[in-house]
Amino acid sequence: MFRLLIFIAGIGPTAAVADALMPLRTIRAKEIITAEDIGWQSAQSESLVQIDDVIGQEARIALYPGRPIRPGDFGPPAIVGRNEIVTLIFQRSGLHIVTEGRALERGAEGDMLRVMNLSSRTTVSGLVRPDGSIEVR
Repeated sequence: MFRLLIFIAGIGPTAAVADALMPLRTIRAKEIITAEDIGWQSAQSESLVQIDDVIGQEARIALYPGRPIRPGDFGPPAIVGRNEIVTLIFQRSGLHIVTEGRALERGAEGDMLRVMNLSSRTTVSGLVRPDGSIEVR
């Protein structure tokens, strides 16, 4: 942990205190963060994230009260869960194939996921679409 020391004439070194965005309760990984879960508290370092960036996002790791929230601690909520049955879509040169697959990992919109095609039992990778289907590349 870094500590910024400020020298004030006649007083000596003083630790800089700033407001940081922190959880007000323990937020488990994969949980959606709400406005009631977070707040500004005094800390030894300034927050690198804004409150509007965090609300509605999913915690990537467990967040504990008293520890500032960092940019890598949250992200878009997953819309596809591991082992979930999803629609696989393949489109190329006029060919359009739709089948079912099983997601091998969790993912949010725009993430690349590995999915097992249930018909052929092969593993393919695809992009998560807003409706939760997977566009195979």
